[in-house]
Amino acid sequence: MSSHTYSANVVWTGNRGQGTANYRAYDRTHTISAGDKPPMPGSADTAFRGDADCWNPEDTLTGSISACHMLWFLHLASEAGWVVESYEDDATATMEMNADGSGQMTLAVLAPRVAISAGDPSLNEELHHKAHEKCFIARSLNFPVQCHAAAPLIVASVGAPA
Repeated sequence: MSSHTYSANVVWTGNRGQGTANYRAYDRTHTISAGDKPPMPGSADTAFRGDADCWNPEDTLTGSISACHMLWFLHLASEAGWVVESYEDDATATMEMNADGSGQMTLAVLAPRVAISAGDPSLNEELHHKAHEKCFIARSLNFPVQCHAAAPLIVASVGAPA
C-alpha cells in the first residue's frame, strides 16, 4: 500500500493588537496556504463572528467532499465511454450544535448535474455510486454523505476531442 502526505500552513491574521484578551477582541481571519498555490483567505462562519468574505472550515469541507466525488465521477465516466461536457453540484452539509458550543457535521448531500454528449445515460446512478465508494474524503468522514444525482442532460458535443 502506498501513502501520500499533504501539508498546509495556517496563519492567524486576526490579532487587532490585543491578541485574545477577550472573545470580541480578535478577528477569526487566517490564511491557508499549501506549497506554491495561491493563499486562501479564511475565517470562521459568520455565526461564530467570522468574515463572510472568507472561506470557513465548513465551506471548505463541503467543497472538498463535492470536488472529490466529482473527480472520481469524471474518471469513472471517461472509463465508461461517457463524454461529460459539464458538471455542477450544489452540495450542502449540516452541522448540529451542542449545548456547550461544540458541534459536528451530521450529513452532507451532493446534488450533481451532468451534461453528456456520448455514453449510456442509464449508467448515471452506477457511476455516481462508484464515485461515492472511491472518494477519499467521503470515505474518511464519520457522518453520512448522500448523493442525489439528477439524470444526465444529453447535449451536442461542445468540447474538442482529446
